[in-house]
Amino acid sequence: QVHLVESGGGSVQAGGSLRLSCAASGRTFNNMGWFRQAPGKEREAVATLSWSAGSTYYADSVRGRFTISRDNAKNTVYLQMNSLKPEDTAVYYCAADSSLGSKWNGDKYWGQGTQVTVSS
Repeated sequence: QVHLVESGGGSVQAGGSLRLSCAASGRTFNNMGWFRQAPGKEREAVATLSWSAGSTYYADSVRGRFTISRDNAKNTVYLQMNSLKPEDTAVYYCAADSSLGSKWNGDKYWGQGTQVTVSS
């Protein structure tokens, strides 16, 4: 059975940093990433990583401030978030996709979510 377990959320002042971790168990994935959902808004992709393609995606709103990385030995994906802004406040979800290509068109798996709150 697949499990994605996130950690590292919390509260921080604007300009601060947080690092999220997501440990996967049950299988390995080619595609992993982070999504977020703010109150009253739809869930959006923040950053994703395709191991087979060696590619990453960042939302325009976080490019240059957030960095996604992966430790295959630990089957863990990270999201380093710097220069945080109040508008980054949301529940952050780790996600994985079973497809072997770079497109997220396979079975989706989600973590339970971790709250990130940025105060001004």
